[in-house]
Amino acid sequence: MVNTSLSPYTTSTPIIETAKEDIQECETELAFIPLSPSLAPLFPPTSLTPPLSLFIFSVSVFLVTVPVFIEAPLVRAMPWVSVGLTGFWLWLSLFLMSRNKTYVWGDLLFGFSWSWLTGSIYWGWLRWEPLWHLPVESMGLPFALWCLWRNWGKVGNWFYLGSLFGTVLTDIYFYLTNLMPYWRQIMNVEVEVVPSILQAALVQVQTPLGQLWALILGVLLLSVGILPLARQENHWYAFGGAVLSTILVDALFLIAAIFA
Repeated sequence: MVNTSLSPYTTSTPIIETAKEDIQECETELAFIPLSPSLAPLFPPTSLTPPLSLFIFSVSVFLVTVPVFIEAPLVRAMPWVSVGLTGFWLWLSLFLMSRNKTYVWGDLLFGFSWSWLTGSIYWGWLRWEPLWHLPVESMGLPFALWCLWRNWGKVGNWFYLGSLFGTVLTDIYFYLTNLMPYWRQIMNVEVEVVPSILQAALVQVQTPLGQLWALILGVLLLSVGILPLARQENHWYAFGGAVLSTILVDALFLIAAIFA
């Protein structure tokens, strides 16, 4: 009686093993079937590496903010050395542009070279007169526009234009709030007197008119810096990073004036 009841289970074992083998063969075959194009959008490729555009944006912010605190003391002490470094930046940018893997960084550095050169010239010899600031900083503008017209060096030249745009709005704010006299005073006095001048300039910034223009120009900087990022192109990220970093630099100088 027991043997009769167990016989169905013993005879079914080969069937189960055969079914398992068939399933394994099917899984193996399915593994080599390419994903249907219609299903491909459902399974986008994933990567832990940030896109190149974010690196360009970050480096653009770095190239506007950090050199301010490096070039400023260097150009005061050794202006000719600062100007001479422009040749090194140009050589390095062309060297990087000669290789496909580093072309975009050479392109970006090329635009930075214009900002470094014009900044060295102005802050080295003409910093006592704010009226010369924009004309000197704009020296590279015709060449940058010519390069863009030729569709060459888009990342670097748009970086330069973004940096120049931020400089223009900052100077406009100085004109509108009558801060130019304080600029001239700071450039012509001893270091010990600078904190008191900064405190006087801060009072001018805190007036209703100063706060209103700061709000208007701040919104303009944010709009011009953020809106181009929607196009998701490398040169617009360089431009946006340069424009937005102007807000950071101005904020740092404002904090320095507050704690002076």
